[in-house]
Amino acid sequence: MRKVIATAALTTLAASLTLGAVQAQSSAQPIIGLITKTETNPFFVKMKEGAQKEATRLGAKLLTAAGKADGDNAGQVAAIENMVAAGAKTILITPSDSKAIVPAIAKARAQGVMVIALDSPTEPASAVDALFATNNYQAGILIGQWAKKAMGNKKAVIATLDLFPGHPVGIARHNGFLAGFGMKGITASTKDLVNTSVACAQDSFGDQTKGQTAMENCLQKNPDINIVYTINEPAAAGAYQALKAAGKEKDVLIVSVDGGCAGVRNVEGGVIGATSQQYPLKMASMGVAAGVNYAKTGKKVSGYTDTGVTLITNKAMSGVKSQNGKFGLANCWGQ
Repeated sequence: MRKVIATAALTTLAASLTLGAVQAQSSAQPIIGLITKTETNPFFVKMKEGAQKEATRLGAKLLTAAGKADGDNAGQVAAIENMVAAGAKTILITPSDSKAIVPAIAKARAQGVMVIALDSPTEPASAVDALFATNNYQAGILIGQWAKKAMGNKKAVIATLDLFPGHPVGIARHNGFLAGFGMKGITASTKDLVNTSVACAQDSFGDQTKGQTAMENCLQKNPDINIVYTINEPAAAGAYQALKAAGKEKDVLIVSVDGGCAGVRNVEGGVIGATSQQYPLKMASMGVAAGVNYAKTGKKVSGYTDTGVTLITNKAMSGVKSQNGKFGLANCWGQ
């Protein structure tokens, strides 16, 4: 009889210990990693701000890291490995190289880590659990449609200041712009840059100084350029400096993508005609919330979530939905 009672007591104790371990595990502070392409680009600064704010609100610990420059895959791989070793169960990443990062992501996922891409997709998209991002093709469509209307009957001589070869975000924005401008045969599924009817195409790496150099090169190639598409607003600012130095800033229309505070101020100041505003703070806060939920429930998010895009301009064009600079400044990257 005593043996039966002792056995029952041990069983109860074991069950109690198991329940206690589960409860302790579920109540442990979630650890979430955020890896951006760079630390200096204002877009990623805002993303980090949004992630930290949401992590603080939800009681999570946020680890952050970034590549040394756009395209630094080795730095991002090292960051993934360090975060997994530090106990992160969710990693949010803006991939610098959409293909080269895949093996490191696969290794992390095999260890039970949920990986969410922010802003930029991986190739293949299925390499991550989910993607929270702007529809970059639509962002390009909007500025292309606006530019077509703004040009009226003028013959367009187009320069494109792109990101760098092969990046899906750069391809989507570039091709979307041309499709919005009326170029035929381009869809959201087009995999390569289309340069039909483009007078000059240069890589800017999303950098102001490189954007200025790219614009200088384009003006040397064709001084009649009258419309410039730029991958982002730092590149647009660089393009404007080159145009101003050449005395052409009033004769050339610049359109861009980002909708950051500095970029919207450039819309207000007439430097940029129109920009497509995206919302990195929203991407990051949604990613952190998903990570906390995964830590609590074990449920992963999946698929693509469109985090929205808004055309910002102070020169509205009929048939193209837009908001003005006042709206842009009130919502710059923070919606």
